[in-house]
Order: sequence, then C-alpha cells, then structure tokens
Amino acid sequence: MTSITWEEPFCGEGNNCFRLGTDDDGNGYIAVAGQEDRHLTDTHEALRTLIRDIKAGKADHLL
Repeated sequence: MTSITWEEPFCGEGNNCFRLGTDDDGNGYIAVAGQEDRHLTDTHEALRTLIRDIKAGKADHLL
C-alpha cells in the first residue's frame, strides 16, 4: 500500500474542502476532506494545475 502524505485541507466558499497528497513515487492525489480513502490519482503536476485553476476561480463549479 502506498503511503500518502496529505496537505492541510483547502476550503472554498460554501465549505467545499479538499486535500492534496503525494507519495514517494511522485504521484499526486486529491480527495474530499474526510474521505481520503476515496481519492483520485494522477501525476503531481496534473493535479497541481487543476488546483491552481480551482483556486483562480476557473473551475470552482467542480467543487
């Protein structure tokens, strides 16, 4: 089982909270805060780009 290091939750308006994580192999993870066992996996850079766009207001409807 891969060990994931989770960052502190990021919460947008309306209590939409998610967490980012990484593992030792450089994979990136994203999950709804409190549901980390049900995460999405992609490259760290792909998820970083997604989160930057969400934080910039380009995709907050996804939350």
